[in-house]
Amino acid sequence: MKMHIIQHTTWVEPGEYLAWAERNGYEVTRTRIFRHEKYPDDVTADILIVLGGCQCPATTLEECDYFDTAAERAFIRKYIDADKAVVGVCLGSQMVGEAMGAPYEHSPFREIGPVKARLTEAGKADPFLKGFTDVFDAGEWHNDMPGLNDRAVILAESDGCPRQIVRFGKYIYSFQTHMEFTHEIIMNGLKEYGYDLENKGPYIMTREQMEAYDYTDMNRMLSSFLDALMADYVRSHGKEA
Repeated sequence: MKMHIIQHTTWVEPGEYLAWAERNGYEVTRTRIFRHEKYPDDVTADILIVLGGCQCPATTLEECDYFDTAAERAFIRKYIDADKAVVGVCLGSQMVGEAMGAPYEHSPFREIGPVKARLTEAGKADPFLKGFTDVFDAGEWHNDMPGLNDRAVILAESDGCPRQIVRFGKYIYSFQTHMEFTHEIIMNGLKEYGYDLENKGPYIMTREQMEAYDYTDMNRMLSSFLDALMADYVRSHGKEA
């Protein structure tokens, strides 16, 4: 089994996504676009993880010379069309929506740090979110959110953002929330973008709150989702885990 990761920036590491893959013996490859690495020509992985970043889907090549949104949408679409599992995270969640023909939108509020999110009724019924509690802490660092199309189902929401988890297809999920965050990732984020916390708001946590938070339970819920998602994927595709 194989996982491919698109990484947009240095500090937004795959965290629990990579830890889960390593625990489960996955072969992991990455496209680090901030190093100007090119997307692979072929669809070879079973699951594609599209991470977050400081860009947005409207960012131009003039603004960021390594972020080609058209190329990324096309690469994600290859995985969708090949019936692979696709999980987008934050910026990645918006790019997955874009690849599905659902243009991103601005979130009603900016969220930074762990906030309370809740499953919708559809989320409670989702077969891959059984390990999530009805109300859970969600890691955040965003201004935007994925768009919606006629296939989109909102599975989780928060007071600051109505689209925390969106399902676009059986194996296509957009996580606006960073359930993969670890203490190390947060410390690196605060080092590079800690000035974001100066923009006060009801859903922006303090540096002290973010540094003191234990991300273990958040990671556990994400791992339970990946367990269920890929177990079903293996069964439906006749593969061996």
